Amino acid sequence: MSIRGTLLGRDADGLQVLRQNVRARMPGQHGPAPREKPERARRGHQTGGMGKRLFDLVMAGSALVFMLPLLLAAALLVRLTSRGPILFWSARDNGNGGTFAMPKFRTMRAGSPLQPREQFANAHSSMTPPGQFLRRTSLDELPQLIPVLTGKMSLIGPRPLLPSDPTIFERRLLANGKLSRPCLTGLAQISGRNSLTPRRKARYDQFYTDHWSWRLDMWILWRTVKVVISRAGVL
Repeated sequence: MSIRGTLLGRDADGLQVLRQNVRARMPGQHGPAPREKPERARRGHQTGGMGKRLFDLVMAGSALVFMLPLLLAAALLVRLTSRGPILFWSARDNGNGGTFAMPKFRTMRAGSPLQPREQFANAHSSMTPPGQFLRRTSLDELPQLIPVLTGKMSLIGPRPLLPSDPTIFERRLLANGKLSRPCLTGLAQISGRNSLTPRRKARYDQFYTDHWSWRLDMWILWRTVKVVISRAGVL
């Protein structure tokens, strides 16, 4: 089945271009990219299997060690500037009918409503003093390296959603039995992030699961660095 037929929507053309870009040369490569058939996820199995899990363990463990001073500095900043816990834990959909607890550095004042950022009417008034800085730099997401190590999350894939997020409904409409662990970054995060509609997010997520490959993962990581530096699509 073609990509256009799989997506069944107006995002087909954009995602077809995306797939072509992934197959193009990566930074540092010379000559045309080798032909590579995507390693599709098997029905009922996690995308990437044990190889992807091992990659997550090595990368997340190394990142925690390398960024430990930054993590400690962010934790101290949260602690000294507002009342409440350093980490905010929220229940997130695991994509398989259950939930898990996901941590972030707390960026909102105690008692703020729990809902997706793009649905907040006046988020800035509820933020802690360093909250906007932590979000703009994505530093608030770094504690999620811990559930990556424990196997609740992966580095790359669909983002974990709040149970009340309308994107969950859109994901279920497109679901075909293939699974991907919730992640730190993914196609939606490098393609508009919080500015995307729920349907568009869900289509990016399903595209990733259906067409997973190591080349796609490396391309997403490379683009994530550019998005974090430019702070594009962050609310």
